[in-house]
Amino acid sequence: MNNNAFFLKRCDEYESSARSYSRKFPIAIKRAKGVIIEDVEGKEYIDFLCGAGTLALGHNDSEVNKALIDYIQSDSPLHTLDLITPAKDEFVHTLFSCFPEEFRKDAKVQFCAPAGTDAIDAAIKLCRIATGRRTVISFSGGYHGMGQGPLTLMGNLHAKSNINGLSSDVQFFPYPYEYRPAFGVKGSEGVKIACSYFERMLKDPESGITAPSCVVLEAIQGEGGVIPSPPEFLQTVRRVTKELGIPLILDEVQAGIGRSGDFFAFEDSGIIPDVIAISKAVGGSLPMAIMAYNKNLDKWDAGTHAGTFRGTTLAMVGGNVLLNRVKQPSFLSEVKRKGNIFKMHFEDLKKECAVIGDVRGRGMMLGIEIVDPKSEEDMCGAKKGSGTIAAELQRLCFENGLIMEKGGRNGAVMRCLTALSIDDSNLNKGIDILSDCIRKINKKYS
Repeated sequence: MNNNAFFLKRCDEYESSARSYSRKFPIAIKRAKGVIIEDVEGKEYIDFLCGAGTLALGHNDSEVNKALIDYIQSDSPLHTLDLITPAKDEFVHTLFSCFPEEFRKDAKVQFCAPAGTDAIDAAIKLCRIATGRRTVISFSGGYHGMGQGPLTLMGNLHAKSNINGLSSDVQFFPYPYEYRPAFGVKGSEGVKIACSYFERMLKDPESGITAPSCVVLEAIQGEGGVIPSPPEFLQTVRRVTKELGIPLILDEVQAGIGRSGDFFAFEDSGIIPDVIAISKAVGGSLPMAIMAYNKNLDKWDAGTHAGTFRGTTLAMVGGNVLLNRVKQPSFLSEVKRKGNIFKMHFEDLKKECAVIGDVRGRGMMLGIEIVDPKSEEDMCGAKKGSGTIAAELQRLCFENGLIMEKGGRNGAVMRCLTALSIDDSNLNKGIDILSDCIRKINKKYS
């Protein structure tokens, strides 16, 4: 009996209760190619999750697979700690070509243990050593990984409320959220208030905030609900941190490597950070995490930061193929075009479906906030976000052949993180499934 139920029963027996995706999507995957996955019973699904954005070129990209197979068959080393290999040198050279010129000329890289949380951990350690300070500035709605260090920076209270011993050296600031602004003011005035608050608090000798070692944020919040920062806000944060000598860390783990339609999401604002945390897509579907930083912060000694799998050469081989594809202007232009197809469609659908509160994002990092149409509006005219309705929508999408994750406050935001290389046919099929499911849910709850 090798069906879905068979594998799920075995999974339940030997895997921990911390697993999540296998509960939401109860299938055992047999094959995967591009954005199509097939379960052991032969049913196909369109994948709008793609490893939470890790599979930028989809499942089993032919060019990536060929490079991996050729490398394995060459008897080249698969693991080298931080020893040099030709494959590593080629990857680093390609990665540097993807950095903005102003960042590239003074850049260093540190290969970390292979998850985004490790890159953030390394970035915090680097800045604390370089500045001799401890306090870290983070933002409401932020997500930077599930390690003990990055958890302290997380906005989501549920994920960390039961964990004792987290660092108290973190100060949180409001992140500009146009649909639900922290200061109750929308538009350009709301952005100005957020900018003013950030600057005044860091420059106020009575703010109670000790000089921070760094500021950490996402140019587009991912798990927080696909919330793009206005360029003016990032520009203010960069100007103020530079004036005060505070290193600025941009978490590009999910929003980077072309996901936003720019190679890095921060490029839309024209700023240059001091540190960039990179992971997910960068390994060409294989695990890898990198911290890139300005050489002025390079104050640590040999062995100050390490990680056994920082020398996984296969990820560098796959990543080299991916970077060379994604960095092309024509590829990034296509990401923006396809993202606009998604946004425009659901902005139109919002006019007829009251369960859609907001449609937002950039490139192929997109979100639809689901609301309870019968709830009261807040002071800015937004209905209450409904994780219950979003969960029902997610299940209905899955039953109809579309895999899509939720996020944001109360899990009320449906998130599109499909492959950047998705073709128009599968993109439109996924959009059609999601649209039909939203209409059914809207009819039930309106």
